[in-house]
Amino acid sequence: MTLAITQVRSLINATERQRRTMRALGLRRIRHTVRHKDTPVIRGMIRAVHHLVQVCEND
Repeated sequence: MTLAITQVRSLINATERQRRTMRALGLRRIRHTVRHKDTPVIRGMIRAVHHLVQVCEND
C-alpha cells in the first residue's frame, strides 16, 4: 500500500523540526504531492506534521 502525501499548509510558522520532517518526506511547496510506502516510520513523520499535510491511501 502506498500513501499520497500532499502539503496543504505553509511552513511559515512551523518549527525547525517540522520543516526538516517535511523536507525528509520530500515536500517542497503547497500542493506538492509525494508517494511513499506505508511504513511505521512514514506514519510517524506524518503524525508529526499532520496539520500541514493531507494523506490519501492508495493500493
